[in-house]
Amino acid sequence: MPESSAARDFDVLIVGSGLAGLTAALHLAPTYRVAILTKRSMADGSSGWAQGGIAAVFSKDDSFESHVDDTLVAGAGLSDIDATRYVVEHAPEAVDWLRELGVPFTQEEGHLHLTREGGHSARRIVHATDATGAAVQRTLIEVVRRTPNITLLENHMLVDLITSTKLGAGSTNGPTCLGLYALDETTDEVITYRAPHTILATGGAGKVYLYTTNPDTSTGDGIAAAWRAGCRVTNMEFIQFHPTCLYHPHVKSFLITEAVRGEGGRLLLPQSAGGTRFMPQHDPRAELAPRDVVARAIDFEMKKHGVDCVYLDISHQPPEFVKEHFPNIYARCLELGIDITREPIPVVPAAHYTCGGVHTDLAGRTDLKGLQAIGECAYTGLHGANRLASNSLVECMVFARAAAKDIQEHSLPMPPVLPPWDESRVTDADETVVISHNWDELRRFMWDYVGIVRTNKRLERASHRIALLQEEIQEFYANFHVTRDLLELRNLVTVAELIVRSAQARHESRGGHFIKDYPQLEDVAHPTILVPA
Repeated sequence: MPESSAARDFDVLIVGSGLAGLTAALHLAPTYRVAILTKRSMADGSSGWAQGGIAAVFSKDDSFESHVDDTLVAGAGLSDIDATRYVVEHAPEAVDWLRELGVPFTQEEGHLHLTREGGHSARRIVHATDATGAAVQRTLIEVVRRTPNITLLENHMLVDLITSTKLGAGSTNGPTCLGLYALDETTDEVITYRAPHTILATGGAGKVYLYTTNPDTSTGDGIAAAWRAGCRVTNMEFIQFHPTCLYHPHVKSFLITEAVRGEGGRLLLPQSAGGTRFMPQHDPRAELAPRDVVARAIDFEMKKHGVDCVYLDISHQPPEFVKEHFPNIYARCLELGIDITREPIPVVPAAHYTCGGVHTDLAGRTDLKGLQAIGECAYTGLHGANRLASNSLVECMVFARAAAKDIQEHSLPMPPVLPPWDESRVTDADETVVISHNWDELRRFMWDYVGIVRTNKRLERASHRIALLQEEIQEFYANFHVTRDLLELRNLVTVAELIVRSAQARHESRGGHFIKDYPQLEDVAHPTILVPA
């Protein structure tokens, strides 16, 4: 840990070590002193879990217009056209940048092998077998570790952003972010970090749900901190539920990539319910329909037949094909006694991606001067009501580069000296069982009441419980030393409130938000924008 106060000053603070944060750091490092704060190790974010790949137009049979159209269709009329074009047109150069850094993408006859996923009208998914995120993340971490000007601060949990408003300092340019407080878990001390530029790259909030494909780090930290600091959040009702998470008692959060369906995988009912294929009865695109359609279809069939899971079958493909295209899934399932070359995979839907987030522009700028948000924690307008498969990693890179360029073109002066964290009126907690109980209660009622299919009554029940939890958590936060578990719970309950409020404000069913009371689609699509009081 830096010892002098000067060592805690940087040009740019980046919170999060996924693809978005690392990309921004590498673009800024040649000319800026950058600190990357991550609450666990460098590799513990969601980016490394991405299996499918990166959507980008490389084939002569494909076009930017086709990629844009597919994104707009998946976004159910809510994707911002300017943001969508911006990402699609910059996607190939982002992939080329990764190739220059040495990411080992899968090749075929000397060219990038392109696979296809649900919602895409062409093969445009660049991948590294079925573990693209891990390959990308591993390469970038190696590059970052040997790059001068980048300081890595692992086991540092964001507590709160420091703003001119909170300090009572006036600003001619409006509310400004001056830095942040972070809990250093190695010393159990809250440290003050100062910088003219702060970038939130904290990922999504999948852990607000009982079943999720996300890692334990996905607790909505950046979204909650930005909201508390006065930033708008947008479209938080649109939580994408991935249709196919492995269903097994000894495994949590293991995703079965969409590419399995892209390469011919079929969804089947259990033998006890007939063992038949069911997707063609729900959508003419069958297994290649967008994720929200497939997730609702599985949810419907599971409830209709009273079964715990459905099955995804790729065993009709040659064994060599399956092992070559999905080596990690094959190996993991085999460890659990499932040979996917001979038998189907038990799967269930699970919370997968936060389509909304901190409201930003095309440079990642938020409502606070000096604060940007990129990656899954940001709302750029790209995903609309439902994210198209493999558009997430490319969004991370495109907006990370845009945010870095904006900082380079509009550098801000160092903020004034900031006050240290005040712990003078808190004590050590006498018992922390309340945190684990509240965490469990929150995730269960969010799954039951604010999941794949919603109703007004369920949302009201969730809202009531959230209000009670917030009182308990705030009292705990005000009186006791902070811990990572407490901070994550505080963030999750804030995100839960934002999801429910957004869901209650949308009186229609669109994309990832399906509510029985309003099954129709409104004629005009509007984003749901929440403004802090």
